[in-house]
Amino acid sequence: MPRLLLLLWLCALPAWSEDTAAPAAETVELPAVQAPAPPAPPPVTSPTVRDASGAISTVEAAPEKGRAADTASLLSRVPSVVIQDAGGWGQRKTLSLRGASPNAVLVLLDGIPLEGTGANADLSRIPLAIIDKLEVLKGAAGARYGAGGMGGVLNVVTRSPQGGLRLFIDGSYGSFATGTLSGGASDSLLGGDGLLLLHAQKSNGAFSFTFDDTPHFDKDNAQRRVRENNDAQAAGGLLRYRRALPRGFKIDVLLEGFADDRGIAGTVQNPTPDARAASQRGTAGLRLGRAFEKGQFELLAFGRVNHSQLRGGLFGDALGQFDNLAGAEAVYTQLFAERHALTAVLTAAGEWLLTRGNQPSWARLSAMLMDELFLFDAALTLNGSVRVDRTGPFTGFSPKLGAQWAVGKGFEVKGNIGQAHRPPGFWELYVMQGFLMPNPGLRPERALYADAAVAFKNELAEVSAGAFISLYEDLISYEYYPPLLARPYNFQAAQVRGIEVEGKITPRPWLTAQASYTLLDSRNLKDDARYYLRELPFRPRHRVFTQLVVGPEWLTVHGDVLYQSEQFQNRTETLVLPARLFLNAGATARLWRQPAVHFSVEFKNLLDAQSQDIDGYPLPPRAVYVTLALAWEREKKTDKPKN
Repeated sequence: MPRLLLLLWLCALPAWSEDTAAPAAETVELPAVQAPAPPAPPPVTSPTVRDASGAISTVEAAPEKGRAADTASLLSRVPSVVIQDAGGWGQRKTLSLRGASPNAVLVLLDGIPLEGTGANADLSRIPLAIIDKLEVLKGAAGARYGAGGMGGVLNVVTRSPQGGLRLFIDGSYGSFATGTLSGGASDSLLGGDGLLLLHAQKSNGAFSFTFDDTPHFDKDNAQRRVRENNDAQAAGGLLRYRRALPRGFKIDVLLEGFADDRGIAGTVQNPTPDARAASQRGTAGLRLGRAFEKGQFELLAFGRVNHSQLRGGLFGDALGQFDNLAGAEAVYTQLFAERHALTAVLTAAGEWLLTRGNQPSWARLSAMLMDELFLFDAALTLNGSVRVDRTGPFTGFSPKLGAQWAVGKGFEVKGNIGQAHRPPGFWELYVMQGFLMPNPGLRPERALYADAAVAFKNELAEVSAGAFISLYEDLISYEYYPPLLARPYNFQAAQVRGIEVEGKITPRPWLTAQASYTLLDSRNLKDDARYYLRELPFRPRHRVFTQLVVGPEWLTVHGDVLYQSEQFQNRTETLVLPARLFLNAGATARLWRQPAVHFSVEFKNLLDAQSQDIDGYPLPPRAVYVTLALAWEREKKTDKPKN
C-alpha cells in the first residue's frame, strides 16, 4: 500500500523541466459564476422560531417597493388584519389583529419593542425603505413574547448587509405632492458586513373629498372640501453590522433613527387646522449568538427612546413626552436525543416616561420555559410553554399548548390553545395621547384562545385555512366621545371568533395570484341591555384582498382589490362606517440589467371611492405615483477549477 501511494503521488507531481515534462494538457477556462451568500438563519425572536405552530404570515417587502406602497398597505393583505387610518401618507395608522385592539398588538423592530406596554404602534412611523419583510403572528402571543401580545405580534425584519459591494437609490413622486427618496450602500467592513441606509419622505396631503353634513336626509347635500393641515414630512436612517467572532460567536448590531412632523387635520365634522405632532425615535440593539453541537444561545441587549410632541389646536403650548426603554433578553435552546428540545427565556427591562405632570416608571421582568417533542421523525411536533410576567404592579401568567403535524404530500396541520394577558400601559392610565384620554381605573385584560389551521404547500401553490376563537375578560377598547376625544374602558366580557383563509399560486413563471379572506364575529358579553351581544367597535365582519401579477421579469402588470365591510364606531351600534372597496393597479419595467434600473407607475384607488375611517377621517381619492429605482452590485465571484 505505501508503494501504491508513493506512485500516485509521483504521478501527480508537476513537471520540473522541459526534459521530463509530459505534453501539457489543454486547459479550459470556465467563466466565474456568482455565488450568492446563503441567507442568515432567523434570530430566536422571529415568530418562525419562537412560535412555529402559530398562525404566521410573512410579507416580503422587495416586490412592493416599486409600487408606491407603505407598511400599512403591505399588512392589509394579511388575513385578520384591520388598519385604522387617519388618512393620507404619513398620517397615523394602527394595526388590529383578530379583533384585539391596537394596544394589544406587539410591534417589534428586529425583536425590539417599538412602543411601551399598552401603547398604539404607529405604522406610518415604520418606513418601507428599511424593511426586508414583515412577520405577522396572528393570535394571542403572550406565552411566547410576554405581556402585551393579546392579539398577536408584528416583527419588522430590517434590511441586512448582503456581503460584497452594493449601491442603491430609489425615489417616487405623485399625487398630493408626495415624494420619497432612499438610498444606501452595503459592503464588507472590518471583517464583517455593513449596511447604511438613509431615507426621506414628504407630502402636503391636500386632497379633496366629499362631505355631506346631513347624511340621514334623502336630499343630497354633499359638497367638495379640501383636506387641510394634512401634510407630513419624515427622515431617518438604518445602520446594520454583523460579523463572525472567535469561538463560534456571531454579533449583529442595529442602529435606527426616525423623525417626523405632521399636521393633525381632525375629523370632517371637527377639523383642526393648526394642530401638529412631531416625534423622534432612536433604537439600538446588539445581538450576540453562538450555535453549539446540540444547542443555541442568543443574547439581545436593546434600548429605545421615543420623544413625541403635540402643539396647537386643543393642545395649546407644546406638550412633549419621552418614552424610554432599556433591557436585555437571553435565550438558550438545548436538544436532547434529536427528539426533545428545551428553551429558556429570561427578560429584564426598565420602562420610564418623562412628561409634564407625570413621570411613571416600572420594571418588566419575565421568564419562559418551552418544551418541544419531535415525534415520527419530526413529522409531529408538540410544544408546551409557560411564561410569567411582572410589569410594574401587574403580574400575569401565560401558558400555551401547540402542535404542528406534517401530514405529507405538502399538507400540514397546526393548532394552539392557551391564555394571554395585557396590563394597561402608562398612556392608558396616566397620559393624554392627542385625542385619546387616559383612564386610571383600567384593569388588566385577559383572554383564553384557541385556533387551528390546515396548510398546503408545493412549488406552485401555498394555501392555508383556519379558524380561531378568543374569550376576553376586561377587554380594553376605546370609545368615541364627541366631538373629538376617545377614552379606554374595560368590557366586562367579550367574544371574538372567525375564519381566515390565504393563498398564493404561481402556475406559470409570468403569472402569480394571491388572495386572503377574513370572517370576524365579535360580541360584547357585558351584562347590560344596551351592549349585550352587540358587535365590538371597529371590527369589520368581512375583509377580502386579491392581487394578480402578470408578465415576464422585465415587464410586470398588477392589480389589487381590497374590500372591507361596514363597521360600528360605538358599543350601541348607532354610529356606522360604511363599507369600502379600493382598486389599485400598476406596472413595473426593467429598463437596464446592470446596473439594475426599474421604472414603475402606480394608480391608487382607481375607482375614486370616497370613504372615511376611524371617527370620520377621510381617506385619499384617486392618486398616481411614479418610481425610479437604481441598484448596482459588484458580483461576488468564485473561480471554477481548471480542467
